[in-house]
Amino acid sequence: MIIGPAHPLRAGGITTFNERLCRAFLDAGHDALIYSFSLQYPNFLFPGKSQFTDAPPPEGITIKTVINSVNPFNWLKAGRMIKREKPDLIICRYWLPFMAPALGSILRIVGGSRQNITVIADNILPHEKRLGDKLFTHYLIPPVSRFVVMSQKVMQDLRGFTLKPARQVPHPLYDNFGGKVPVQEARQQLNDRYQLGLQPQEKLLLFFGLIRDYKGLDILLQALPTLDTTDCRLIIAGEWYIDKKNYEQYLTDPQIASRVVMFDHFVPNDDVKYFFCAADCVIQPYRSATQSGVTPVAYHFDVPMIVTNVGGLPELVPHTKAGIVCEPEPYAIGRAIDAYFDIGAEVFLPGLQTVKKKLSWETLVQTLLDFNDRNDEDGD
Repeated sequence: MIIGPAHPLRAGGITTFNERLCRAFLDAGHDALIYSFSLQYPNFLFPGKSQFTDAPPPEGITIKTVINSVNPFNWLKAGRMIKREKPDLIICRYWLPFMAPALGSILRIVGGSRQNITVIADNILPHEKRLGDKLFTHYLIPPVSRFVVMSQKVMQDLRGFTLKPARQVPHPLYDNFGGKVPVQEARQQLNDRYQLGLQPQEKLLLFFGLIRDYKGLDILLQALPTLDTTDCRLIIAGEWYIDKKNYEQYLTDPQIASRVVMFDHFVPNDDVKYFFCAADCVIQPYRSATQSGVTPVAYHFDVPMIVTNVGGLPELVPHTKAGIVCEPEPYAIGRAIDAYFDIGAEVFLPGLQTVKKKLSWETLVQTLLDFNDRNDEDGD
């Protein structure tokens, strides 16, 4: 049983991850289902335009929309429902301390006497820190049997809270967005669907995903006027989860605006392949990071990356092999972009393919099953 957001919620990569993990368990011959949220965030706390998607539900996956993140009476009900199911393995997703009161209470009600509760932690502490983060995270930990993390940074953060058994597994590929399409077809599709005005021969960078301050979009925008590379533009594809007004000084600068193609909406799953396949390079100019769900999408579509030297980003994008690693400041990012186009994408493709082979859902499923069978083993 996976506890975490799923359709019709659109919690970025976490929803996609949960549904893909559930399918991986089913493909391996196990019974699997997801307990999702009936209310994930109160509307006044949600930074985006909508918490829900209009896309059809994933076929063949059972999703029970049960958990209310702010209603303690619901936590009691949800915990009892899960306990009655008697799952052999409970996998709880943890990405934000706001969810710890609900998840920690539910897991206490379920009970850990069978040592069958595993938390997959995207973060232990959030990128954007808030009062109460540490207290809430401490509340989550006692009923948990073991942890799985996807970067060394999260493992280090976890060890500041607990010495419970933990293992690190690379974030698997997001291979559920369809197959690759030719570059020119992808650009034409985006032009036809969204009138982006992409040119056949121009060099295109892609900044993809929900826009938050820690992702460093402002640093990247400041880097654009420093480029020696001509005919290079940046596609920004993602919904604003911060105040766009704070970025107007960059987006209205003629030197920057001429190099930017803006698609500031949530990208439907069916269109993800077009954005990645249209790009020559995916760029992640993050100020801080644990791991990024953008990276395994780029690997799936064989697009090299430029990432900053923060958190777990360099672990999955080896420098000069699958892309370029640079410091999170405008001049360094500008030089990395110039170097990337001077070298050419073809140089990075062999290294990218080598890393890609290690990022399988089968590995994650087997790790979760083996770890559940070795309750007394510290897999750190």
